[in-house]
Amino acid sequence: MRSAKWLAPILTTLALAACGGGAAPSAAPVSSAPPPAASKPAAASTAASASASAKPAASTAASAKPAASGAAASGAGAASGAAGAKPTVRIGGFNFPESSVLAELYGQALEGAGYKVDRHENLGSREVVEPALEKGDLDMVPEYMSTLLLFVDKNAKGSSDPAEAQKLLQTALTPKNLTVLDYSPAVDTNGFAVTKANADKYKLAKMSDLQPVAPQFILGGPPECPQRPFCEVGLQNTYGLKFKDFKPLDAGGPLTVAALKGDQIQVGLLFTTDPSIITNNFVELEDDKHLQQADNVAPVVRNDLLSKAAPDFKTTLNAVSAKLTTASLTDLDKQVGVDKKDAKDVAAAWLKTNGLVK
Repeated sequence: MRSAKWLAPILTTLALAACGGGAAPSAAPVSSAPPPAASKPAAASTAASASASAKPAASTAASAKPAASGAAASGAGAASGAAGAKPTVRIGGFNFPESSVLAELYGQALEGAGYKVDRHENLGSREVVEPALEKGDLDMVPEYMSTLLLFVDKNAKGSSDPAEAQKLLQTALTPKNLTVLDYSPAVDTNGFAVTKANADKYKLAKMSDLQPVAPQFILGGPPECPQRPFCEVGLQNTYGLKFKDFKPLDAGGPLTVAALKGDQIQVGLLFTTDPSIITNNFVELEDDKHLQQADNVAPVVRNDLLSKAAPDFKTTLNAVSAKLTTASLTDLDKQVGVDKKDAKDVAAAWLKTNGLVK
């Protein structure tokens, strides 16, 4: 993914320091109540990375059956947690609606199992959230596997196979005392969209079709896109695309949608689970050279939490992941991003329907 879709890093880092760790100066504690979520039409799908019937870049990712996490720390955590400890869990999230949906899904399931959950949603981009997890300011973050892998290991090759991507990610996370739990079938990756008018005018159906017109086009997306391997860097290296300019906007959110509709940008990054692609009649270009990889949703948890939590901590989270598909995540995103329902209510209804809470 997903990923990352952006509060000011400095202010957020200061706030996170008060959560219980970190080198930043003292500041007011991060509120456990989520700030108002910016409406990310993408959340209207994933919005995680796709559309009413998400179209994952990696064909194997969407249909893959989640594999059991192989982290050694997980087994140790279950054993030492046999006494039935129910520690407070601080769940973090990025600043886009789908991330809030995921935090609510996993958080409410844990609450149903007897855990207290402190929510720290809408914190910002991965540049803010991942270091907070490493420092211990957060205990858990619902993540997107391949995007996180490339973030923590710039030299990683990655994989379109989610089982392999999970193994690679765990190898990168082990020195950081983090564990990736079971991944879900739900996939949300970066998608690149154009208007129907431009698709027809320039005969655009796949990313390779952009090559002759990219020098005339402005690319729009999150501010970090020019440095991300699955965004502008990848578009240059994999497709040879050099755009006229890049316009920093938001992570597949309303700014990007509005700029694309108004022809202020000609190519916009929208997550593949984003229902705004359909509602605005945008054309999502096929990733014909497979730049995007297995961005299946999976919880990443600190080992120190796993070591003291009861065995039902992992089983509760894994049960949510097992039921979460790309189609269901896209529908949840739509309910929040398009239908304007509250993420808490949407998550609660889904969990109950799927028998994950009473």
